[in-house]
Amino acid sequence: MTIPVLVVAGFLGAGKTTLLNHLLRTGSTRVGVVVNDFGKVNVDALSVAAQVDSMVSMGNGCLCCLVDVSDLDALLDKLTAADEETGEAPVDVVVIEASGLAEPPAMARLVAASENPRVEYGGLVEVVDAAEFDATRERHPQLDKHLRYADLVLLNKVDRVDAPERDRLLALVRDLADGVPVVPTEQGRVDPDLLFDPVHRPEPRFKQLSFEDLVAAETPHEEHIHAGYESVEFTESRAMNPLRFMAFLSDRPAGLYRVKGFVHFGVPGFEQRYTLHTVGAHLRVEVDEWPWDQEPSTTLVMIGAGLDTAAIRQALEAAVEPDPEQVDPLEMASVTRYLRMG
Repeated sequence: MTIPVLVVAGFLGAGKTTLLNHLLRTGSTRVGVVVNDFGKVNVDALSVAAQVDSMVSMGNGCLCCLVDVSDLDALLDKLTAADEETGEAPVDVVVIEASGLAEPPAMARLVAASENPRVEYGGLVEVVDAAEFDATRERHPQLDKHLRYADLVLLNKVDRVDAPERDRLLALVRDLADGVPVVPTEQGRVDPDLLFDPVHRPEPRFKQLSFEDLVAAETPHEEHIHAGYESVEFTESRAMNPLRFMAFLSDRPAGLYRVKGFVHFGVPGFEQRYTLHTVGAHLRVEVDEWPWDQEPSTTLVMIGAGLDTAAIRQALEAAVEPDPEQVDPLEMASVTRYLRMG
């Protein structure tokens, strides 16, 4: 299992810290957070005196670090190194606040180019403030570029604008983002399922509830963190044509953020199981043998915002290959070029 590294970007006041705190408090997934200004991260009831390159272990299993960008790869290695006794990594996901460290696209490229075999690029999330969007865009013309480079845009603080303004901003940001999925959020609350695959561990038998726990208990879960995105499932027992399937991924429908699952190609010499992970335009493929008790088939879960379910299913149906034995094995190069090595 590899550990996703998620880059969170956004201009001052957009809500990055609020999003980080939400991820730290939500569920039992152990989150490692790399920030360049530790004092801005308000972790519940925790007073920390941190020095550069220091690491602080928290009661919920999270790690917060303060780091210079030149040491990022070394830090990722340190954060994800397995325990000598248990063989288990100390975190399940790493979140990096890009603001102040580097331009978001540069940080994303740095993470994607990491040679650490334990980590994988988890996406670039751009957080923007709905209440101050027009003013922020005027002050920072590069915001338009950031939106297009992102894998996911969170239009935060939509509760601070009225309904007509919310609709205008959603339409504007989606137009500027040029196909990148845009999800409206309040107070940085987004379902972790959208960002990464949560790891569910049993809660401690005895736990002291924080004020946030009590508030969350009174707030219907579905009112905020499930709103704004959706998932589509696709299952097919027939083989997929490698060229047509990869064309679907290359020209994916607008709003599609993540694709994960198993793909069956059945091309002679390539009958193995291909495990697919995509985040935005980033694609990774792993290959192994099918379990002895499992018939080869394609099973995909696609996650995004404003998805055209019918168009997605139609495109995937068009990628089905009725006679994989007649497919030129050289066409599998379109898939194997994305194989993760090591």
